Amino acid sequence: MSPSWPLLAARDLDAPIAWRAGVPVSGRQFLVDAQRQAEQLPAGGPVVNLCVDRYRFTVGLAAALLRGHTSLLPPNALPDTLARLQEPGSQVYGLVDDAALVAPGLPLLRVLNATGPHGLQGLTAADLQAALDMPQISSTQSAACLLTSGSTGAPQPHAKSWGTLVQNIDAAARRLAEILGWPTLAGLSIVATVPPQHSYGFESSVLLALLGGAAFDSGRPYFPADIAQALARVPRPRALVTTPFHLKTLLQSGVALPQVDLLLSATAPLSPQLALQAERALGAPMIEIYGCTEAGQVATRRTVLTEVWHCFDGLSLQRDGEGGGDGDGEAAGKPFERFSVQGGHVSEPTALADALQLADAQHFRLLGRSNDLIHVAGKRSSLAHLNYHLNSIEGVLDGAFWLPIEPPDGVVRTIAFVVAPTLSAQQLIAALRSRIESVFVPRRVVHCESLPREATGKLTDQALRAMALGLS
Repeated sequence: MSPSWPLLAARDLDAPIAWRAGVPVSGRQFLVDAQRQAEQLPAGGPVVNLCVDRYRFTVGLAAALLRGHTSLLPPNALPDTLARLQEPGSQVYGLVDDAALVAPGLPLLRVLNATGPHGLQGLTAADLQAALDMPQISSTQSAACLLTSGSTGAPQPHAKSWGTLVQNIDAAARRLAEILGWPTLAGLSIVATVPPQHSYGFESSVLLALLGGAAFDSGRPYFPADIAQALARVPRPRALVTTPFHLKTLLQSGVALPQVDLLLSATAPLSPQLALQAERALGAPMIEIYGCTEAGQVATRRTVLTEVWHCFDGLSLQRDGEGGGDGDGEAAGKPFERFSVQGGHVSEPTALADALQLADAQHFRLLGRSNDLIHVAGKRSSLAHLNYHLNSIEGVLDGAFWLPIEPPDGVVRTIAFVVAPTLSAQQLIAALRSRIESVFVPRRVVHCESLPREATGKLTDQALRAMALGLS
């Protein structure tokens, strides 16, 4: 018989597990809300959790666990994405908190209103019992199915068992507490700019509360003023969970920022300059998290101190041989090594889509995504490396390189899309010439009002390709 793990890790159930508009919601209230919601769910499943409010999302997740339903977490709520989740014969349904959301062919159920800040008075005997009993979830139960962002292709599903999530978050919480010099993360208030459907937002806000002892703010602030307000309305110690794109926008805004105790960043490598600026502005250590949807969270580093990543306890990396690109690109450059991770919450060797440089089995440098490596005129680089230097130019608010696969004139050269209203193309090219090899200097710089980034700050290859095709 498979072991079971509690829905909430050991914690003071009278302490906050969430904050809603500055009002605390206790662990006991959460258990009541989850049980009430579970009673309203249909017999079938799985459930597509589309809730925007982070607390309602978490209530929906817990309710699905109590009913034995897998929660599908898509990267967006676009009709085409949702249509892909509706397999013939399935009993899939959607859980929402937005009455205006339309999903043709997908039955929708609204999340119940939370019990609110009025304590447990007036609840039924069943409600009170739900507040006392801690639900136990089988370690093998399929808890969530995360879908990759689709930044390099069509989103791919990756199922996660409850036991896998518990082990992953336990390792992450112990590492973060160790960095901060705390025994646990109990009492930490989390404000996250990343949606809960994204693996990073899911793990570093929702699951750090359920399984790591922290509490999260129910909102998902996007604009700098909203982020500052969200931080100000939760008590210290507090953490900001964000991305390089959101962080750069926040620091450039000039908005007065409350002090925090921990900064977390993921989804793309963070420059040391931006990390240092963030630490000085917010008064907390900036910790980057390395991971992927397939393996979950894998390693951390404090960017201002080192470029070396340190795997979570129990995890180790291994070489899996060599790989490379296709056609001329492979011939033009040396093949790159492939790596996998195993141990801890990663029960089977799981391939990583990044080019790494190992110091040992637990420490590595990140060179870029393996499908991000490019070859031009016999030289090799990565788009991440080029984007790093582009965005380090003073005056560049946002920017990204793109490499045409089949250029019309047969000459492979990069294109740079930039948001830099004070800089000309010539100024940008001159700045890049001092930073990168000449063969990678873009043949064309395209000024934009903004780049079509997703809620996590990512740019998909499809979006950049569409922009390039739209050029005259």
